Amino acid sequence: MSEAASESTPGGRVRVVLVDDHRMFRTGVRAEIGEAVEVVGEAEDVASAVAVVREQLPDVVLLDVHLPGGGGVEVLKQCADVQARVRFLALSVSDAADDVIGVIRGGARGYVTKSITGDELVRAVGRVAEGDAVFSPRLAGFVLDAFAATDVPPIDEDLDRLTQREREVLRLIARGYAYKEIARRLVISVKTVETHVSAVLRKLQLSNRHELTRWATDRRLV
Repeated sequence: MSEAASESTPGGRVRVVLVDDHRMFRTGVRAEIGEAVEVVGEAEDVASAVAVVREQLPDVVLLDVHLPGGGGVEVLKQCADVQARVRFLALSVSDAADDVIGVIRGGARGYVTKSITGDELVRAVGRVAEGDAVFSPRLAGFVLDAFAATDVPPIDEDLDRLTQREREVLRLIARGYAYKEIARRLVISVKTVETHVSAVLRKLQLSNRHELTRWATDRRLV
C-alpha cells in the first residue's frame, strides 16, 4: 500500500493535508496513514484549510464535507486556482447524494466514507495523487448514474448561495423537524439553528418556514 503512495511523487511519499473539524479523528487518520504518506498540515475549518493548502501546496487534501465556515465545497471554491496541482479527496461520514455531487462538482477527485480502512485510504490517496478518480464502492455507481442521467438538474444558483450547514438545516426544516430536534441531530445549539434558518430565508428571499418547505420540495431536496 505504501508503495503506491510513495511512487506517485518523484521526491518520495505523497504530501497530505488533513481537513476535519474533529481533532481526534485527524489524530486517528494520522496514526493510520502517517507511515505511508507525509502529513504536512491539518485544519479544522474552512479558513484554516484554505490557509494551509495554499501554504503547503500538498499533493492530496483529505477533505471532510461538513466543516465550520461553509463546508468542503467552500474550501474547493476558494482553492479553485490551485486545483491544477493540488488534488482533493473527500473523506466523510456522509453518503448523501447532494454531498457527493457537491464536492465532485467543486473539483474533488474522489469521495470515500469514513468506514474505509487505513490500508484502503492509503491506496486511495496514492491513486488520487496519480490523477485517478476514487470512490467508495457503493458511491461509484451512484456517481456514474447521477452524471449520466438525462434529468440531472442544472446548477441551482439559489442553492449554491447556501453553505453546507445551511443546506442541512434547510432539509431538516423542510422535513418538519423542530429546532430542538435539528440542534440535537447536528450537534449544535438551538440558537445556531435559528441563525442558520434566518440566513437561509434571507439568501433565498423567503418569508417563513412554509415558503421554505415549499421551495425545498419543488427542488426535490426533502
